[in-house]
Amino acid sequence: TGVGGILRDIFTMGARPLAVMDPLFFGSLEEPRTRWLVEGVVAGISGYGNSVGVPTIGGELTFDPCYQANPLVNVLCCGALPTDRLVLGIASGVGNVAVLLGSLTGRDGIGGVSVLASAGFEGSDGAESLDDAKRPSVQVGDPYEEKRLIEACLELLDQHLVVGIQDLGGAGLICATSETAARGGVGMDVDVTAVPLRESGMAPWEIMTSESQERMLAIVTPDHLVALLEVCARWEVRATVVGRVTEPDVDGEGHSVGMLRLREGFDGPVIGVLPAASLADEAPLYDRPIARPKDLDKRWDEEPTFGDGGDDATALLDLLVDPAWVYRQYDSQLFLNTVVGPGRDASLLRLAGPGLPASDRGIALTTDSNPRWCSLNPRRGTALTLYEGVANLACVGATPQAVVNCLNFGNPEHPEVMWQLSETVDGLSEACTALGLPVIGGNVSLYNESGGADIDPTPVLGVLGIVSTLVAPPPDWTWREGDTILLVGETEARGENPWPLAGSLWAARREERGGRLGDIDPVEFARTAEFVTAEVAAVCAGALSDIVAVHDVASGGLAVALAEMAGVAGCGVVVDEMSREELFTEFPGRFVVATSDPEALRARATRAEVPVRTLGVARGQRLQLGTWVNLSVEDIHQRRSKALETSLGHER
Repeated sequence: TGVGGILRDIFTMGARPLAVMDPLFFGSLEEPRTRWLVEGVVAGISGYGNSVGVPTIGGELTFDPCYQANPLVNVLCCGALPTDRLVLGIASGVGNVAVLLGSLTGRDGIGGVSVLASAGFEGSDGAESLDDAKRPSVQVGDPYEEKRLIEACLELLDQHLVVGIQDLGGAGLICATSETAARGGVGMDVDVTAVPLRESGMAPWEIMTSESQERMLAIVTPDHLVALLEVCARWEVRATVVGRVTEPDVDGEGHSVGMLRLREGFDGPVIGVLPAASLADEAPLYDRPIARPKDLDKRWDEEPTFGDGGDDATALLDLLVDPAWVYRQYDSQLFLNTVVGPGRDASLLRLAGPGLPASDRGIALTTDSNPRWCSLNPRRGTALTLYEGVANLACVGATPQAVVNCLNFGNPEHPEVMWQLSETVDGLSEACTALGLPVIGGNVSLYNESGGADIDPTPVLGVLGIVSTLVAPPPDWTWREGDTILLVGETEARGENPWPLAGSLWAARREERGGRLGDIDPVEFARTAEFVTAEVAAVCAGALSDIVAVHDVASGGLAVALAEMAGVAGCGVVVDEMSREELFTEFPGRFVVATSDPEALRARATRAEVPVRTLGVARGQRLQLGTWVNLSVEDIHQRRSKALETSLGHER
């Protein structure tokens, strides 16, 4: 249902969905329920996405105990359309009719988003409540109905048969009718008895708030109604007139007020009436208390350390997980436009498809989150997460264009959670301003708590980039024997600690959750990211051939980045001078680049004022990092490729 809902958000504007990505968050894999959830969620996404005909091209997979009772399934969708065919969800034109398209309306999903957006599952005593009013039934998704609905709606838009159109998502028909009327400054009469039902005996409030899937609301002029019905019949999509646009009322002060009237029959009695805007732009706003967590300073003082030693080779192997088991179940090559699919820094598509003009351009997508960073410092952690997304795009040569977000948080009635939310929004605003990126949309998932414990703040950022000329694929992670391995970008974080372990995957594996996050200079970061973007874009344009492999330093630090590349390439490297802190610290803005002509790359980097450090030369079958790590490439490959399946009980 998550996939279906986000697809409708795209094609309701006239865009054809091109691709889906899915950031997933689960509890500990040691718990049988987590393994059951992982398999069910992945099967649901693959089953719906593959059947509806939209490729799933990437995402994230995070395991942390804080999600044990509250797994998160976020979905991002990208679509494309010529700007002259953009259609909005606006009801206008008095006398126009509202047509409900798609599936029958049932009791599935009643009290879904509309309840969970404003309440948790717990009773007043803090215990888990199984009250049916708080545990809505799950919506029933039908990908084949969704596919027919997509094609019917796009044809209606191609033929200019609708004035406005909106999907039925959270709160169902009551939301779609009130929002479209409010945007148009008009009223709307809705005949609740005209809505086609899946179940008998549904009350009007159930009909209006049902979140049954695969439904759209189209606003149509009467003279286009017959043509609309013919298109829908050809695609076997149900179409029923359920409302009509009315003149706004005039209140006692002479102001126009669009009223939403629920009727039993268009000329029958009114059973409910309210201003449409009261459920849209004029809904009441919360002003909840905000409080900084009392233990935050104490946590900041608890810096992770390496202690007296340890087996860093084993520690590195424990950090390696290949999510291939997940994305092998997705069809990432539908339409054959996927140039870079799941498992890389970012995914890359040709900008092509039905209804789109021929083009050499490419679209790059990435989703990024780091609850480890954000639990320590939500403002800085969110900013660093955005930088990480931009760095991922740079690895496929894409210039960032826009940001969307899904803000996943605990119970906002807890002042500390409201502080996290406030700090996150401010951090995202500051980082986007520094990089000149617009935030063009998003949503919020609240009340993710269980037993009084909130999930860690989990802002998930989707970043879209454009490759202006895509005639060749970007470099992958595969370096070759004899290539020079370089570290491009600042090698130290800004602040007192140049190599912070706080918030790192290494620290999390040791249950060390304290310390102060490192920081980076956004100007220096932008300079480095733009340089790497230009280098890789030149490869994509066929203008440069000495860049062999590119990978940004992200979760797990430099050690994990080098291990991933060595394992994929089947070729090792010896890095002589490297401290343990340099290996495992995490901050964005560093890139591992393999090149066949290091002097040429250094010269270009010098002109761009970007620092470059030589790590070593690719050769042999071992990865040796200072005196700390010495592993065979085969051991790395085997451990990384089997880690997830072994944890799920699917050993090969």
